[in-house]
Amino acid sequence: MHNFDLSEQEIIRRQSLDELRKLGIEPYPAELYEVNAYSIDIKNEFKDDEEKRQVSIAGRLMSRRIMGKASFVELQDAKGRIQVYVTRDDICSGENKDLYNVVFRKLLDIGDFIGVTGYVFRTQTGEISVHAQSLKVLAKSLRPLPIVKMKDGVVYDKFNDPEQRYRQRYVDLIVNEDVKDIFIKRTKIFNAMRDFFNQHGYLEVDTPVLQSIPGGASARPFITHHNALDIDLYLRIANELYLKRLIVGGFDGVYEFSRDFRNEGMDRTHNPEFTVLEIYVAYKDYKWMMEFVEQMLEYVTMQVLGTTKVKVGENVIDFKAPYKRITMIDAIKEYTGIDITGMSEEQLRKVCEQLGIEQDETMGKGKLIDKIFGEKSEPHFIQPTFIIDYPIEMSPLCKRHRNNPELTERFELIVNGKELANAYSELNDPIDQRERFEEQLRLSEKGDDEAMFIDQDFLRALEYGMPPTAGMGIGMDRLTMLLTGQTAIQEVLLFPQMRPEKPLKKDTPDKYMAIGIPEEWVSVLQKVGYNEVKSLKNVNPNKLYQELCEFNKKFKLELNNPALEEVKTWVVNAEKLS
Repeated sequence: MHNFDLSEQEIIRRQSLDELRKLGIEPYPAELYEVNAYSIDIKNEFKDDEEKRQVSIAGRLMSRRIMGKASFVELQDAKGRIQVYVTRDDICSGENKDLYNVVFRKLLDIGDFIGVTGYVFRTQTGEISVHAQSLKVLAKSLRPLPIVKMKDGVVYDKFNDPEQRYRQRYVDLIVNEDVKDIFIKRTKIFNAMRDFFNQHGYLEVDTPVLQSIPGGASARPFITHHNALDIDLYLRIANELYLKRLIVGGFDGVYEFSRDFRNEGMDRTHNPEFTVLEIYVAYKDYKWMMEFVEQMLEYVTMQVLGTTKVKVGENVIDFKAPYKRITMIDAIKEYTGIDITGMSEEQLRKVCEQLGIEQDETMGKGKLIDKIFGEKSEPHFIQPTFIIDYPIEMSPLCKRHRNNPELTERFELIVNGKELANAYSELNDPIDQRERFEEQLRLSEKGDDEAMFIDQDFLRALEYGMPPTAGMGIGMDRLTMLLTGQTAIQEVLLFPQMRPEKPLKKDTPDKYMAIGIPEEWVSVLQKVGYNEVKSLKNVNPNKLYQELCEFNKKFKLELNNPALEEVKTWVVNAEKLS
């Protein structure tokens, strides 16, 4: 990398890196650095009457106030930030005589990792701090952090653009302290849920991500190819059919936090890879599962938040059981005034037309009903609500309702206007299941690219017999959004899927040369900011000439400076372009 490809800060930091090594200080030491305390713990445990407590801390240098022979710095570790008091007399002795004046004051930068040993004390202003007695460089940061130093000397973090934050999550975590709290809470949610299932005696398992048939849901899959077997495989869209195989095999209850992949659109609530919790329990039905889900969510919210209430936007959502229950048909009727009971596909299409809902010829009865509910009813359910008893066309893996063969024993839990969980009394009749799969195949032939495949091995497993089973899936990303008060799924994924970064548009050298600019000056012009020939139009030639000369000198390019008249000609020629 040429120096002129770097910013001024990046060049200075690389020069500091070289200077450290000349002083015999390795900026990336290999040996262990022993840490025995963290910022938050030090502050929480401090007592004014205690003897000087010795600590060894490490972290990133986030701010510095140099006052002659002493300095105050802010160190950021995994748990927070703490002030460190550094004096020349304490850290400089013998071989370390240059550590303060040369290394600490001149060669260390904001963002560098350092280790500090010393004792804890309270300053005259009342701030709990660490008085440094030794200091060690642990890692040199070659890029400046996006922080802004204000005129009053206070340093403020400034990294707010969502696209930048999602692309460079590592920077986001450094400078935006609240972001780390979201992901700590996410892990607590997973752990609390595991605890709940384990307390009930259910087994956590792993099932394949690469599948020969993408089953268990209606979605468009990602396709890949296995070279050794010379077969196409699919990234799983769901793990349902594998977990049911385990119930056939004799487990009473199994669950999995499943990373699933669906080749669909991206928005504020959808990412092409996401995490779902699925659990299957033998000898239970969907009514039992509703009560189980209520208990689970009440337990999780109390463990993570200390309350069952969470504020999401303007709404306060309460996860305390019990939750409201309403059939899907009644939910549609409540918000449209239309009773869709027994309607044919053609009648449902007319309802969609009447309600202004878009549709296409690939949609069967199930998709049409789902569309009506999703657009006209679902957004109104803010408090946790079980939507129950779905029409059979919407649920190819679900058991028929015990009292109405046109319905299924299924519920979805809707919270804040969005689906959070989906559950069934699982279909365990292999003949009925085969007929449902065949209906899905007919939909696929009509052009529905989200219709389910026929999984012959799963049907074979069912033919060995599966006991009555209740199954449930819950979107972990959406649950995390709810419990952290976030409105975009990207905020709860450490590395959400993003479009490729657009490369900076630059004209090729020949376009510059066509208006008389020597080839050796093309890269300089682009580094100064003139990435396209048209950007030279209406530029002040005197200003441009000064910029080029300063850049040439600053980076010691040893080019012959162009004459001012020559630069004026470049600008005139650029202005002549259409």
